[in-house]
Amino acid sequence: MSQALVIHAPHDLRIETRDVPPLTSGEVRVRVEAGGICGSDLHYYHHGGFGAVRLKHPMVLGHEIAGRIIEKAPDVSSLEIGDTVAVNPGLACGQCLQCRAGRVNHCSDMRFYGSAMRNPHVDGAFQQELVCKARQCVAGRQKRPAALALAEPFAVALHAVSRAGALMGKTLLVTGAGPIGTLVAIAARLNGAKEVIVTDILAEPLAVALRAGADRVINSREDPEALASLERSVDVLIECSGNEQALRGALDLMSPCGLIVQLGLGEDVTLPQSRIVTGELSWLGSFRFGDEFALAVDLIDSGKADLSALVTHRFALGDAGQAFDLASNRREAMKVLLEF
Repeated sequence: MSQALVIHAPHDLRIETRDVPPLTSGEVRVRVEAGGICGSDLHYYHHGGFGAVRLKHPMVLGHEIAGRIIEKAPDVSSLEIGDTVAVNPGLACGQCLQCRAGRVNHCSDMRFYGSAMRNPHVDGAFQQELVCKARQCVAGRQKRPAALALAEPFAVALHAVSRAGALMGKTLLVTGAGPIGTLVAIAARLNGAKEVIVTDILAEPLAVALRAGADRVINSREDPEALASLERSVDVLIECSGNEQALRGALDLMSPCGLIVQLGLGEDVTLPQSRIVTGELSWLGSFRFGDEFALAVDLIDSGKADLSALVTHRFALGDAGQAFDLASNRREAMKVLLEF
């Protein structure tokens, strides 16, 4: 039996006891030790979903987790009991056209933890014990798994940076200083960007982004002149807010033939065609990740990527309601971890 965090309806979180299934071929049992609260978790908590995706029945939340292997099937040789692991929350089918082409993030039969896109929903990983495929686990050398709980959002950031191509010597602008935007700034520095600038409308997340490694931060609400001073000087924009105003405002900052990577998700937007055409701007999307998950674990594990500045609060599972409320306050929290 295992305790799990289950969402029944907006603001209706319950800790429930769930059966833990026996292992089958290729599976392991993970004792979950830490999990990060993501923006999608908050959408379920506050609104019961996002867009057309809605809760139709209770669902275990969570997909950013790390823990230790406590049991493995006899045919699993890649992991050992006691290994510290980050768990990839996306289980691709491996058989569809996109999987066979190496684009597992576009799997047509993806099962992703804590997602109401399917009915029945796919339960998440905010539970004390999780049975998963061994191939979802990436082992690290960290003594405490909490450090690896950020592997999933860091993989999202690494994939966005990979979509941007070579950054060596380039000026990069990140719009939105939430956890993903801040992780993008860290990933861009690792990829050789000459200058990484992060913008937001709140001072508190910008302060975290600066501590995490951004070269400059700009409060676009309080200091619009500083933002305007970047006109025609940004080589690459990675848009992480999903806000149309942030995207449109950044277009005038782009240098000719500049590249925009859209990572943030929001409502439909309208864009000035003339600016895109005359500036020969490129606009790409970035969705989830592939091999970047293992890279994220390696960069965290080796100390090459220090993500500690992002973790602002930690809560026990029993205080999940308080944790979710705090995680919703961008002035007070960046990344909130649940500890199991």
